[in-house]
Amino acid sequence: MSLKFLWYIPNTVEPGHRGDDAVDDYGTLDHTTDLARTAEEHGWSGALIGTGWGRPDTFTVATAIAARTTTFQPLVAIRPGYWQPAHFASAAATLDHLIGGRLLINIVSGQDNLAAYGDVEGDQAQRYSRTREFMRIARRLWTEEHVTYAGEYFGVTDSTVTPRPHGAGPRLYFGGASAAAERVSATEADVQLFWGEPLDGIAERVDRLRRLSAELNRDLPPLEFGLRITTLVRDTTEEAWRDAEAKVSATAQRSGALADQRVDRRRGPAVGQQRLLDLAARGDVLDSCLYTAPGRYGGGGAGTTWLVGSPDDVTTALRRYAELGIRHFILSDTPYKHETARVGDALIGRLRESVRERPLPEPVHAAVPSS
Repeated sequence: MSLKFLWYIPNTVEPGHRGDDAVDDYGTLDHTTDLARTAEEHGWSGALIGTGWGRPDTFTVATAIAARTTTFQPLVAIRPGYWQPAHFASAAATLDHLIGGRLLINIVSGQDNLAAYGDVEGDQAQRYSRTREFMRIARRLWTEEHVTYAGEYFGVTDSTVTPRPHGAGPRLYFGGASAAAERVSATEADVQLFWGEPLDGIAERVDRLRRLSAELNRDLPPLEFGLRITTLVRDTTEEAWRDAEAKVSATAQRSGALADQRVDRRRGPAVGQQRLLDLAARGDVLDSCLYTAPGRYGGGGAGTTWLVGSPDDVTTALRRYAELGIRHFILSDTPYKHETARVGDALIGRLRESVRERPLPEPVHAAVPSS
């Protein structure tokens, strides 16, 4: 199984996302396409395009980018509830057909302004049960004809998607650290995405998800794993840490640590986000170069923990994740365009060469329990 390297494209109209430098055409198609083409030129397979109400529609943005690129694979974040499964399956199949099978999908079930587009927020069990149905219907529509499905949340009758997507359809990436989310990943996802946790936490979760896949009688190919994290890379270790500390200091001064902590408590972070915030209690630096301080000063999601260091430092850290079974890396840093080139040039070739010289261990999948 080869490694896949994806970047991140900010899906916002206003400049300044995660401190990105303001530009005159930020959020325009020309600007976004430029980021995608830069990714193509510097070794990235594609990039994650985020979603959320109040931001540009992710699927529309991805379609426009795909039409202006040749190898770029958009990893399009979408939400059940914003889409009906048959409508989504048709749109995804059409785009995948038109761009030669380049489409990837990230299914998101986390917080959003659901009422703004007519959705409702259920409890955690309901939310993930609905997501599971959504993913299962989409897969069936991509691989079968005349599909009939009557679920608790969605249903279709004698439904056939035209045109057909390439192969079995776009690969489905999925995240979530709660028990309910992991059951969805174990049975429905192609790739489980992790935030930037220490190696011991990732190892434990990989093992648990493999066992869970067997226990729940997964009927898809083996679940794969990915890492979504910020990577701050400089020519030397010393320069990297100096810049990382300066970035965190600037963030703290802009936003105020106490204010950000109050926001976290009020919203009630998702299980995965809370796991990252709790890491700071173990120290500012974990493993070899996992920096936890950003999470104390407003960092969220992929910005909560960073891998910091020279190209060799960060390559070594990423290889250790790969040795645990991680095969998909979604990396980012700001300013986005500059770091697309810098990080791609610094890490992708090094890590691929490391794997050629010392092949990664083959994943060990849990046996299906006997009845």
